[in-house]
Amino acid sequence: MINKKVPAALYLIVAVSGVLFFSTISTYCAVMFGVFAVLLWAADHIGEVRRRNTILSMCDEIDKILRKADNVDLKSYETGELSILASEIQKMTIRLREQNAAITGEKQVMKEAMEDISHQLRTPLTSMMLILEMLRDPDLSRYEQIKYIQELNELLARMKWLIETLLNISRLDAGAVMFRTEKINCRDMIKDALEPISVRLELKEIEAEVNITGEPVIDGDLQYCTEALMNLLKNCMEHTPAGGRIEIAAKENMLYSSITIRDSGNGIAEKDLPHIFDRFYSSAERTKNGYGIGLAFAKKIITMHGGSLKAYNHINGGAVFEIRFYKKVV
Repeated sequence: MINKKVPAALYLIVAVSGVLFFSTISTYCAVMFGVFAVLLWAADHIGEVRRRNTILSMCDEIDKILRKADNVDLKSYETGELSILASEIQKMTIRLREQNAAITGEKQVMKEAMEDISHQLRTPLTSMMLILEMLRDPDLSRYEQIKYIQELNELLARMKWLIETLLNISRLDAGAVMFRTEKINCRDMIKDALEPISVRLELKEIEAEVNITGEPVIDGDLQYCTEALMNLLKNCMEHTPAGGRIEIAAKENMLYSSITIRDSGNGIAEKDLPHIFDRFYSSAERTKNGYGIGLAFAKKIITMHGGSLKAYNHINGGAVFEIRFYKKVV
């Protein structure tokens, strides 16, 4: 096909020149050349019109894409010069839709998270306001004052933990955390994780039994791994009745180092097991003393270290959390 950029006047000049040239040979040759030139021009013109119509039609489809139409079909352009462009537009459209769906989903998750956070903060704040109002009573005994102040301290501590955990999860989600890699002795890590909750364990008369086989070690960030373990221990403590027991076992083999925590509570409801690590998962049994983010935070840290965390119920009762930190293959 003749280049569409060639002016029509040039076609005419070439055609006339050819007819004059071939007329010197014979009238038949001149007529045949003239017919050929007209047919060639007509074919090029028809092709140009088709290209223009195809481009206009494709522009209409692109306009539908911009207007977020669902029924957009670019398959009719699978042949011809514009097939490659149509294919790339189709790919771009699919990718844009996927990104839009992801953004919409993230917005919904963020909206739900903000609602959960506001609810979680509103509850202790309301309790604190009520306690402060009661503390204004001049007839309160010294014992009652101390009791209310202790409740305030506990509520403040829980709010502090909630805010810090949410900030840490946000940093992990944003990829703003750089883990340090070091050799961590599991014996020392378990000791450090138990220390912040040791007083509460003593007050509830819960015995923490530690059984370590050998000297298992893991590769990871000591601060974050200890915090993940502490969240698991804290959850077990909150769901273990007074006078109960928490067993912590650690061992190592050629594939991984494991830490297993078992409490003597009522275990985890079967309907909750698949969602126990979901952020802000609502469970009347497992979140009445917590906010539903401690387990999610622990899971996030452990998986980012290439490990695994699973929960199940022990055959003899109680919940079990099993952590595995896998060995790195050199």
